[in-house]
Amino acid sequence: MDEMRLGRTGMMVSKLGFGGIPIMRVPEDEAVAVVQKCLDLGITFLDTANAYTTSEASIGKAVKGKREKLVVATKSASRSREGLERHLSMSLDRLGLDYIDLYQFHRVDDFKSLEIVLDRKGPMAVLEEAKRTRVIRHIGVTSHQIDVAEEAVKSDCFETLMFPFNFITCEAADRLLPLCRKHDVGFIAMKPLAGGALENVIIAFKYLFQFADVLPIPGIEKPHEIEQIVKVLQGSRDMTDAERTEMQRLKDELGSRFCRRCDYCQPCTQEIPISTVMVITSVIRRMPPELVFTGIFADAVEKAANCTECGDCEERCPYRLPIREMLREQVQFFQVAKQKYDRSMGT
Repeated sequence: MDEMRLGRTGMMVSKLGFGGIPIMRVPEDEAVAVVQKCLDLGITFLDTANAYTTSEASIGKAVKGKREKLVVATKSASRSREGLERHLSMSLDRLGLDYIDLYQFHRVDDFKSLEIVLDRKGPMAVLEEAKRTRVIRHIGVTSHQIDVAEEAVKSDCFETLMFPFNFITCEAADRLLPLCRKHDVGFIAMKPLAGGALENVIIAFKYLFQFADVLPIPGIEKPHEIEQIVKVLQGSRDMTDAERTEMQRLKDELGSRFCRRCDYCQPCTQEIPISTVMVITSVIRRMPPELVFTGIFADAVEKAANCTECGDCEERCPYRLPIREMLREQVQFFQVAKQKYDRSMGT
């Protein structure tokens, strides 16, 4: 598989990485098998996090005995020295490693958080000491807010930046990539499929693979998912006229007002599965109505219809989405569609 240099870390990594969120949803043996499939296909960069429940442990089992040439990245959202020390120790234990290649400050989405992690007497001191003693090799940061990310790069305290990047949320191409190149910061692209909003894998990755110094890390749950993406990487990356037309259609349809399904808005006081409700429009268009208007989707909409509009979710959303308004729209769309379906069935 093609390789790329990950900024001033100097590490050479596969042009495609692995995102470790989805393997939380499957049994351990399946999760391990998925990671091993990625390794077999030539992927050398594996990303996970302390917060991803079973992900670190599954990756640890998958890489056992295969550590050479692999780059393992994890992260912590702790903002205290004690918390970061605890998370680092936990990650080393779960992964079964004696060092971690890239350790990242997770979800630095506001300037207060950036100030905290940059404090040389705060959590940064933990990672600098860990780097000095070779417990970690490099320090990175992840963010969902472009203005905060810009300042993080300018600080020259981080060797990598992880940020959402796809052809829908493509602001990074103009604002962050040139800055990362100037400061020699490795760019890791999270949300390459816009949190699941994009289903056309070919177009999504042809777009991203045009950037030679961008490392996409799609979240992978099933072996066939990574096989499909690798096929794009190894084939022609030139986008056809039809693909460009379809890309523009998707951009026009989704715009910037869509849920990335990161679930950072949770927990909801009314137990509304917000990210599920947010995709109801797409689900109704793609799935058989008998599966949409009963079961988990119907239950999710029913809860959303009883939203108290407390606004807690909007305060947590890193994308500043008008969640309450969007939930109302999805509920209304569902109700209208269900009425039409019921009439067609004579009920």
